[in-house]
Amino acid sequence: MSHPVLKIAELTNRSYDASTRVEGSLALAPETRPRTRSDEDALEFARGVLRSESDAILAQIERLDDDFCVALDMIASCRGYVVVTGMGKAGLIGRKLSATMSSTGTPSHFLHPGEAFHGDLGSIRPGDVVLALSYSGETEEIKRILAPISSRNIPIVSIVSSRLSSLGRASTAVLEIGKIEEADALRLAPSSSAAAMLAVGDALALAVSREKGFRSEDFARFHPGGSLGRQLSRVDECMRPIEQCRSASDSATVRDVFSSCRKPGRRSGAILLTNERGTLTGIFTDSDLAKLFETRGENAFDKPICDVMTKTPSVVESGVLMKEAVALMASRKISELPVVDREGKALGLIDITDLGDFFPTGK
Repeated sequence: MSHPVLKIAELTNRSYDASTRVEGSLALAPETRPRTRSDEDALEFARGVLRSESDAILAQIERLDDDFCVALDMIASCRGYVVVTGMGKAGLIGRKLSATMSSTGTPSHFLHPGEAFHGDLGSIRPGDVVLALSYSGETEEIKRILAPISSRNIPIVSIVSSRLSSLGRASTAVLEIGKIEEADALRLAPSSSAAAMLAVGDALALAVSREKGFRSEDFARFHPGGSLGRQLSRVDECMRPIEQCRSASDSATVRDVFSSCRKPGRRSGAILLTNERGTLTGIFTDSDLAKLFETRGENAFDKPICDVMTKTPSVVESGVLMKEAVALMASRKISELPVVDREGKALGLIDITDLGDFFPTGK
């Protein structure tokens, strides 16, 4: 058996055979091989899939009608949950739509129609609205639960190819996407129809969110994690609280400030300076210290730090969105940004070294 390293070297140095793209699970990099007729054929087919799916989505623009407005009103005024259901690919799309609604201000959960028929219909309660997805409108698992839902006077909104289908006839509002030719070679696999169903569902979910007046502040509450959540969070959530910051009286000497302002953990490049009332009067940064050395101002070390501090620094008030604070730091090219309350009392500090999640990591 050949050594794996030697095998890789052998494959890498071997001339490319257009009839064999991958050998030993090692594909040649795109820039090292010519495009073949097979490649061109695959690319053209893929472009055709994208054209088919985009055409199916664009066709929905003219199909939206009064039923969409009815569905919008029903869901926007829903006192309970939007219970989304669907089977197979429609079910996967339904899970995504339910997640989109939940994250944009519309409480929602997904209900598998097969499980619903065997007891889980109890998760649908008065005040809920059912959003049912089925391209044919004749999916057996969906048809079985229509009568039990309707008997409880729970409204149904459907996304379906025809309002004349079983699902369409049982629905209060029908978002009819029409007959759509699939994009695969056999014209069988849900592709263009799935794209249209997802797009219409997104349009409905986001229209409801807009109707409810959903704001970026609300979005932040539902997305506390990750870069997106942090950018929509408040400065109070991301700042170093005053207890963890280096702070001192503005009447202390530079020497006393530096000998007394020791804090565990990662050191910030700024010291917050306050008066006797706790009001922020300035900051003293590593840059300010460097200037003293550069100008041979060592004699200032035993003078009040207020003589050499940066007075009236840029600040943000408690409650400001982090994305606004980051924009301010970027525009003013500063590395530290104090956070204050309405009376100007120092509450904490935003340090640029804590903002890794707020900047893109390009390759």
